[in-house]
Amino acid sequence: MKSSLATSSNEPRPAGDATSMFDLAPISLWVEDYSGVKIQFEEWRRHGITDIRSYLAADRHRVEHCAALIRVVDVNKRTLELFEAEDLIRLVANLDKIFSGEMFESHIDELVQLWDGGGSFSSQTVNYTLSGRRMDIRLNGTVLPGYENDWARVLVSIDDVSEHEAARRALAASDAYARGLFDHSPVSLWVEDFSSVKKLIDDVRACGITDFRTFTDVHPEFIDRCMSEIRIIEVNQETLRIFRATEQSELLLRKHEVFRDAMRRPFCEQLVDLWSGKLMQQREVVNYSLDGDELHFLMQFSVLPGHEVDWSLVQVALTDITARKKAEAYLEFLGMHDVLTKLHNRSFYDDELARLQRSRVSPTTIVMADLNGLKATNDEFGHAAGDQVLRRAGEILMAAVELPAKAARIGGDEFAILMPGVDERAGQTMVDNILRLTELNNQYYGRTEVSFAMGIATARPGELLEQVAKRADAAMYEQKRSKAPRSPASA
Repeated sequence: MKSSLATSSNEPRPAGDATSMFDLAPISLWVEDYSGVKIQFEEWRRHGITDIRSYLAADRHRVEHCAALIRVVDVNKRTLELFEAEDLIRLVANLDKIFSGEMFESHIDELVQLWDGGGSFSSQTVNYTLSGRRMDIRLNGTVLPGYENDWARVLVSIDDVSEHEAARRALAASDAYARGLFDHSPVSLWVEDFSSVKKLIDDVRACGITDFRTFTDVHPEFIDRCMSEIRIIEVNQETLRIFRATEQSELLLRKHEVFRDAMRRPFCEQLVDLWSGKLMQQREVVNYSLDGDELHFLMQFSVLPGHEVDWSLVQVALTDITARKKAEAYLEFLGMHDVLTKLHNRSFYDDELARLQRSRVSPTTIVMADLNGLKATNDEFGHAAGDQVLRRAGEILMAAVELPAKAARIGGDEFAILMPGVDERAGQTMVDNILRLTELNNQYYGRTEVSFAMGIATARPGELLEQVAKRADAAMYEQKRSKAPRSPASA
């Protein structure tokens, strides 16, 4: 409305039914005289003003001047009740309390609407009662018929919408709070639409399939199809950070780079649970960042209430456990590998020997190797030099040994190579390859030389692999004693 108004006129009220209707109206009504504003507008037009909004916004005093030109002619009883005034005189005397500075922008809107010649205006603004209570109001004004030329009579209605606005503000605050929780959650949050995935699953069920797990084993392409049908509705800021996306649209366009490869297995389990009606799930999953990094997450998946029929609204929370999985993998590596040489350790060797014995792989060949002169290197050059020789030995064996064969450091300077499914000839080829790689390695190191003594043994029918290892070990020591490192013995 206005920031201030002139005093009311002393004109008597008109008699009759119109007066009764005016007084008894359940909404606040004001009769006002805008003729002064009309005259001011005409003067500004004569001075070439065309953009009234910019003109008024440039100087607040122009708005206040227009408000001062408006005179209150009359108000009804509801107005006095609403603004807590005893009578019109007291109401007008306290207009400065009713119309605060918060109305500045809304009053400009009202004046602009009148300037544009519509003959009416509306706005939503704030007034105050005489006791200082804040009111959100919806205001509507109309130039009365017969006064279109001078605006001497304008009927203004004021509706108290404080409760509605309070509810709206509370809802907006609640929405902002929920939005803040979503956007700034420390875990990756996704809102997704699984309705197309559900349709694919329903189609499979309609074909008479009852064993869904077997179906996915036979038709792995169905898993890829379901992954491609996931529709991402929204993600939060943590998701963009973790997946290295600059904005959501980039993530959506490159979804196929995120959902792939190692994701298939846990996603298949997720589909099996959905087939069984499990709409809330938790499991470890794998996704990929847009940089190509493999990411491990603890996923919490839930079809949101009200969407159980079509799965059209799903929330997924991903807690990044990549660092934990790397730590677990490293600990697992340490449990099965020698830190210095990066080869398998004695514990792994014993377990693998027992596994091969149980599996009865035939034939199985074992190569035992021992570093020549390691103690002398330690004594002459120090343990750092000895460790360097061991690392070089590990590099040589890692380069020579390919799966399914496995190499292990089983003692200080002792190594074993388990070769399932191959005979002694393949064992000899392995030894020759190790000797060749050793020679190449020594060309790059001048101070110390790597030298292996090696023995080969292949399992005989019914022979325990522990006995085969002992025969290979004996052959290795025989070569060591004969000081013929390039002619490995066989047992």
